[in-house]
Amino acid sequence: MDVEKLIKKAKKGDDASFYELMQLHKERLLRIAISYLRNEGEALEALQEVTVRAYCSIKKVKHATYFSTWLIRIMINYCHDQSRKRKRNADSSVIDQLVETVDYNRSLEIEEALQRIDSRCREVIILKYYHDLKIKDIAEILESPESTIKTWLYKGLQALRDQLDERGGLHA
Repeated sequence: MDVEKLIKKAKKGDDASFYELMQLHKERLLRIAISYLRNEGEALEALQEVTVRAYCSIKKVKHATYFSTWLIRIMINYCHDQSRKRKRNADSSVIDQLVETVDYNRSLEIEEALQRIDSRCREVIILKYYHDLKIKDIAEILESPESTIKTWLYKGLQALRDQLDERGGLHA
């Protein structure tokens, strides 16, 4: 059947005509997708997505002679979008790895510094910042007045700061 007739029928809602049009362009679209995405699985997914997009907007095709160009343009736009998403994901994963490494290194440095300060101060810092307890709760646990807990916390944080400064530590 003539491509122009198929397009007219597809625009009127004839699914069989649309299917036939897609079969005519399938190989070419797949080759384009593979050349952009460099992955057969992603190219097949692209073909499916482009088929859906084309099906939903077939009525926008003004001239039958431009149908192939229109279809290819949809594929290229989809491939560009996927490439941008892939690049963004790669960039963010590199940043995430860097942050994890810095956080891990900072954590180790803090752990080492904590081991070198007074045990009471260390205990208060751990309860406050690692276990998210309030001064009141820490005072009950350690059976000490709140003012004493605040003093130990202040002294512990100061000692921790000094330890980190001494070693050229990582603090914000």
